[in-house]
Amino acid sequence: MTTSRTPAPALHRPRRARILAGLTALAALLATPVLVGTTPAHADPSTTGRAHAGHGDPLVIAHRGASGYRPEHTLAAYELAIEMGADHIEPDLVPTKDGVLVARHENEIGGTTDVADRPEFADRRTTKTIDGRSVTGWFTEDFTLAELKTLRAVERLPGVRPDSAAYDGRFQVPTFEEVLDLVQRVEAETGRVVGLAPETKHPTYFDRLGLSPEEPLVATLHAHGLRTKKDPVVLQSFEVTNLRELDRMTRLPIAQLLGSGAPYDQVAAGTGLTYADMRTRAGLRAVSKYADWLAPEKSQVLPRTAHGTVGEPSGLVADAHRAGLLVVVYTLRAENQFMPADYRSDGGPNEFGDLAAEITDLLDLGVDAVFSDHPDLAVAARDDWLD
Repeated sequence: MTTSRTPAPALHRPRRARILAGLTALAALLATPVLVGTTPAHADPSTTGRAHAGHGDPLVIAHRGASGYRPEHTLAAYELAIEMGADHIEPDLVPTKDGVLVARHENEIGGTTDVADRPEFADRRTTKTIDGRSVTGWFTEDFTLAELKTLRAVERLPGVRPDSAAYDGRFQVPTFEEVLDLVQRVEAETGRVVGLAPETKHPTYFDRLGLSPEEPLVATLHAHGLRTKKDPVVLQSFEVTNLRELDRMTRLPIAQLLGSGAPYDQVAAGTGLTYADMRTRAGLRAVSKYADWLAPEKSQVLPRTAHGTVGEPSGLVADAHRAGLLVVVYTLRAENQFMPADYRSDGGPNEFGDLAAEITDLLDLGVDAVFSDHPDLAVAARDDWLD
């Protein structure tokens, strides 16, 4: 199935060319480990409002592909997401032992492939410290690409998504190159523009192993002709240092993901910078020096009360827009267990709730894009909101 809907704008608007003062401030920022209290890069915040306020419609980004329906980070999940009308697909990227970027949510693959059932790889099971946490399993950096290609993907949440688990064993782990080839094939066949939102996982950890993800990421995108602010690509990370590096390496748009606690690179460097610091107005101005987008978890925009219901909006979206940043919110999932109580149906935790209502409330607050495991439902909600 294809869609005739007008292609969505690239994930770069409405950021404009940096003025000289912004470049000067950026140089100062790159030399400063703590990113608070700096001057915004954009001269006219009034021109940087919502993407759908004269700058294009809000975007739907398929989170790990159509991961509500197919095992995540497979070509089948990405292709289904495109067929469902997603504007962009999101491949999380980790390297193999031989330095090839592949699409997996984590470098630990015990829960997303059949590696645990492969006796030939039993001795690869080990325990490592990843971003300060002890993790036991099988890791992509211990497999060559040829070895990884012998594995097959499985559904990460089989108890939640048994229909997706029915596809276990059918699909390989794709390389980033294969994801790009899929996108460009679909574009050639349909005339649609399909965006990409690649996320580098654990960049500090991989840097220490000599498997830095930034260089192959940029080289692959540039080789496919994707290299400017006008291209429908956004580069994501929960860390800061590698996003600064990417900002120096390419003109492609950048998104700073916000989690809980602190970015691991900042923990490792001892700067004291936390995600809460980054959500302040001064912190947002600092983020705008190297990023085009802010990507908070949805409860940072619509907090939950102690009873699990939706509380008062945080004001983060307006503050981010004021700093010249667009806002993409993660992750919108249809199952009741992933929603505030306000949107849940009367069914069990795995039954679908009112995802359209949750997305509508976020769009009403001015978010410019949403990540969703269920891109068909998200596209329908966005289109209804636009009508």
